[in-house]
Amino acid sequence: MMMWGPYGWGGTGLWGWVWMLINGLIWIGIVVGIVVLIARLVQQPGGGRRPDSPLDILKRRYAAGEITREEFARMKDELGE
Repeated sequence: MMMWGPYGWGGTGLWGWVWMLINGLIWIGIVVGIVVLIARLVQQPGGGRRPDSPLDILKRRYAAGEITREEFARMKDELGE
Protein backbone atom coordinates (compact mmCIF):
# COMPACT_ATOMS: atom_id res chain seq x y z
CA MET A 1 0.00 0.00 0.00
CA MET A 2 1.50 3.30 -1.06
CA MET A 3 1.43 6.05 1.48
CA TRP A 4 2.21 9.69 1.45
CA GLY A 5 5.66 10.28 2.84
CA PRO A 6 8.19 13.07 2.96
CA TYR A 7 9.16 12.39 -0.67
CA GLY A 8 5.67 12.06 -2.18
CA TRP A 9 3.45 9.07 -2.86
CA GLY A 10 5.43 5.94 -2.03
CA GLY A 11 8.69 7.82 -2.42
CA THR A 12 11.82 6.50 -0.79
CA GLY A 13 14.20 9.32 -1.51
CA LEU A 14 17.57 9.18 -3.22
CA TRP A 15 18.82 6.04 -1.48
CA GLY A 16 15.74 4.13 -2.54
CA TRP A 17 16.51 4.94 -6.17
CA VAL A 18 20.17 4.01 -5.70
CA TRP A 19 19.27 0.62 -4.24
CA MET A 20 16.74 -0.01 -7.03
CA LEU A 21 19.45 0.79 -9.59
CA ILE A 22 21.95 -1.52 -7.90
CA ASN A 23 19.33 -4.28 -7.68
CA GLY A 24 18.54 -3.87 -11.39
CA LEU A 25 22.23 -4.04 -12.32
CA ILE A 26 22.66 -7.20 -10.27
CA TRP A 27 19.75 -8.87 -12.08
CA ILE A 28 21.08 -7.77 -15.47
CA GLY A 29 24.47 -9.26 -14.53
CA ILE A 30 22.85 -12.55 -13.52
CA VAL A 31 20.90 -12.78 -16.79
CA VAL A 32 23.97 -11.93 -18.91
CA GLY A 33 26.01 -14.51 -16.98
CA ILE A 34 23.44 -17.22 -17.62
CA VAL A 35 23.30 -16.37 -21.34
CA VAL A 36 27.12 -16.48 -21.63
CA LEU A 37 27.25 -19.80 -19.76
CA ILE A 38 24.62 -21.36 -22.03
CA ALA A 39 26.40 -20.03 -25.13
CA ARG A 40 29.68 -21.63 -24.03
CA LEU A 41 28.01 -24.94 -23.25
CA VAL A 42 26.31 -25.04 -26.65
CA GLN A 43 29.46 -24.17 -28.62
CA GLN A 44 30.78 -26.91 -30.83
CA PRO A 45 33.76 -28.64 -29.20
CA GLY A 46 35.95 -28.43 -32.32
CA GLY A 47 35.43 -24.70 -32.76
CA GLY A 48 38.95 -23.75 -31.71
CA ARG A 49 40.89 -26.67 -33.14
CA ARG A 50 43.87 -26.28 -35.44
CA PRO A 51 43.52 -26.91 -39.18
CA ASP A 52 44.47 -30.32 -40.57
CA SER A 53 48.06 -30.82 -41.65
CA PRO A 54 48.79 -31.75 -45.26
CA LEU A 55 49.62 -35.30 -44.15
CA ASP A 56 46.23 -35.59 -42.39
CA ILE A 57 44.48 -34.49 -45.58
CA LEU A 58 46.55 -36.97 -47.62
CA LYS A 59 45.67 -39.82 -45.24
CA ARG A 60 41.99 -38.93 -45.39
CA ARG A 61 42.06 -38.88 -49.23
CA TYR A 62 43.79 -42.27 -49.31
CA ALA A 63 41.31 -43.75 -46.85
CA ALA A 64 38.39 -42.41 -48.93
CA GLY A 65 39.84 -44.07 -52.05
CA GLU A 66 40.47 -40.79 -53.88
CA ILE A 67 44.12 -41.68 -54.52
CA THR A 68 46.00 -44.93 -55.04
CA ARG A 69 48.68 -46.40 -52.81
CA GLU A 70 51.39 -45.28 -55.24
CA GLU A 71 50.04 -41.72 -55.35
CA PHE A 72 49.87 -41.69 -51.55
CA ALA A 73 53.49 -42.86 -51.23
CA ARG A 74 54.72 -40.33 -53.83
CA MET A 75 52.85 -37.40 -52.24
CA LYS A 76 54.00 -38.41 -48.77
CA ASP A 77 57.62 -38.42 -49.97
CA GLU A 78 57.11 -35.00 -51.57
CA LEU A 79 55.84 -33.68 -48.24
CA GLY A 80 58.96 -35.05 -46.53
CA GLU A 81 56.96 -37.09 -44.04
